[in-house]
Amino acid sequence: MTRYLLIIFAVSLMFSCKDNKPNSQEETKPDHLPELFSLMQGSYNSEVQSQVDSTYYNISLHMYPIWEDKGNFLYVEQALNSTQDKPYRQRIYEVTQLNDSVYSSAIYTIENDSLWIGKWKTPKSFDALTMDKVTKKEGCEVLLQRLEANLYKGETGEKTCESTLYGASYATSEVEIMEDKIISWDRGFDDKGEHIWGAEKGGYIFIKLDD
Repeated sequence: MTRYLLIIFAVSLMFSCKDNKPNSQEETKPDHLPELFSLMQGSYNSEVQSQVDSTYYNISLHMYPIWEDKGNFLYVEQALNSTQDKPYRQRIYEVTQLNDSVYSSAIYTIENDSLWIGKWKTPKSFDALTMDKVTKKEGCEVLLQRLEANLYKGETGEKTCESTLYGASYATSEVEIMEDKIISWDRGFDDKGEHIWGAEKGGYIFIKLDD
């Protein structure tokens, strides 16, 4: 009887220890958000591509972190490289992790964005910009998959990002993020799926500039 009770006690102890063991999957859940956020930061241009193919413009792209106490936010500014004081696009991106390998880059427009031209040079300036002055573009977030170290690729949802630019009905974005460059293909389509604006051959190749 004593031996029998000892066996039961040993078995119950084994299951008790197993139940109390931390979830090893949770312990080892990969967190590559800092890697992605770091890769996106910096100044870029498409000068090399524009020299090879005249259908592409030399575009400058600046992406710098702001609001460090709020999360992973970037101020993004795009312009013709020759007229960087007159950007055609100013946005704020919020980068978050959805699961082990998928990340979201949400997009916000900025109220009175002309007040922030060139402020990528002084990111702390955005401490004065409050969340009630920005508006999220619902359905326009880019979902990025981590394919390997320092390589992410993704796109917007199908017809989820509304756009009225040049008579378009919706816009799409396809993005590849690497250590030395970002490839971005933004296009607009009408309600019949006809291409309205954006590069026709492929994405813009933005080469990261030396700091």
